[in-house]
Formats: sequence, C-alpha cells, structure tokens
Amino acid sequence: MSVVVVSAVCLVATGCSDGGSGKDDGAKPKSTHTVLPQRLDKPAPIPEGELKPSPAADAAFSENLAYELRRKTQSMANATGKITAECPKDLGSKSGTQATCTTTFEDVKVEWNVSIGGKSSFSNNLVEYTATPRQGILTRDGVARLLYGNYRDSIDHALCNDIPKAVAAPLGVQSKYRCEVVMKGKEPSGYAQPVRATDSGPRYY
Repeated sequence: MSVVVVSAVCLVATGCSDGGSGKDDGAKPKSTHTVLPQRLDKPAPIPEGELKPSPAADAAFSENLAYELRRKTQSMANATGKITAECPKDLGSKSGTQATCTTTFEDVKVEWNVSIGGKSSFSNNLVEYTATPRQGILTRDGVARLLYGNYRDSIDHALCNDIPKAVAAPLGVQSKYRCEVVMKGKEPSGYAQPVRATDSGPRYY
C-alpha cells in the first residue's frame, strides 16, 4: 500500500506525488543589562511551494510519513536548510502502531514519537496519526524571521546572544538564548527577552 501526506494529521492511503537581580514586577522584560553582541538583520522569505524532494507516486507509507515530518521540522526551525527524515521501513498504517522517527535539520537531530490512529472520518483513504518531537530546534534565521514578522516596519534590527545557525533546545521553556528588538530611531536598551522553541516555530517572551 502506498501513501501520501495530505494534512497535518492524516495520510492518504493511495499513491500520489531574566537576567536582572532586582524584583520583576511583570511590567518589564527581564534584563541582561548589557547590549547583546549578535546583530540579526531581516532574512529572506522562505520559498513558497512544496518541500523538495517529495515522495514518488509509489512511495511506501514510511517514506510519506518521513516527508511530512520533514515539513514539520522546517516549520519548527522556521528556516531553510538541509532536512532529512527516516522512519522504520516496515512501518505500516495499522491503528495502534507506535514508532520512533528521526529528522535532522543542519545536523541537529530530533526524535519523534509517532502513533498511528484509525481511519479518518472524512475518508476511508485517510489514516490519522500523531507525531510529537522530543526536543525542539532554534535557528538564527528562524528567530530573525519571527522578530521581523512580529514588529514589521517598526524594527530596525535585533540583537541576540550568539544564536547558532541551528541548535537543539527544550520545547516550550526558556532557552539560554535572548534577544532585544531595537526599534527604528532608538538605541539598544540592554533589556532582552528569552527565545523559546516550540513545535510550530520559535517564540519570543
């Protein structure tokens, strides 16, 4: 049986192609009290269209699931780069099946807990599944893309504490990386906020 991913939670069953020491009153972000060294300028947009390469028409279930996890990994990184994925070759679409798949973004590996569900209520050709990453990814371009997207025309640049091109990070909690958004016509204040990794991209709070 060949399959292809058609949505975030379904597979088709047919073939197709604070750093301050004072008390925080909640009104201010935590401060590093120093101007951070790494300047982030606005990155190029992520190219639109299908992530390449895509599975062949006769690709196995495991290949199509791996492709979907590559897409999820790019969303988590919020950046372009070399992305690979691998699932057990004998992984089938039987309900209740559980497996571990692995994706790699620029040499940063993420393991995914995968659970195959039953047939979708929308179509007998759709197989539901969940895929949960065990850790997150932060990328320099992904953080920059988030900040410039949030502040749009108000931002002049962002300052961070040396975020690598790509690095593993815990999901949903403060990472060791912080950034300050410098607005147009303003000088850096030395106040920075933490960056967090989530399964749908970086967050800044």
